[in-house]
Amino acid sequence: MMPDLGKYAVSVLSSYGATLALLVAIVGLSWWQGRRMKRSLAEVEARQGKNDG
Repeated sequence: MMPDLGKYAVSVLSSYGATLALLVAIVGLSWWQGRRMKRSLAEVEARQGKNDG
């Protein structure tokens, strides 16, 4: 299934690996920031609820 890459095998496979690592990092960072913002928004909403009541 793997094509013969010849002398470029190391370059091509390392490029695939780097791309995969960057994609995982971007998804992980987005997930982490989303959780952080959700938590921050919940804190702000909780403070506003206490001030209004």
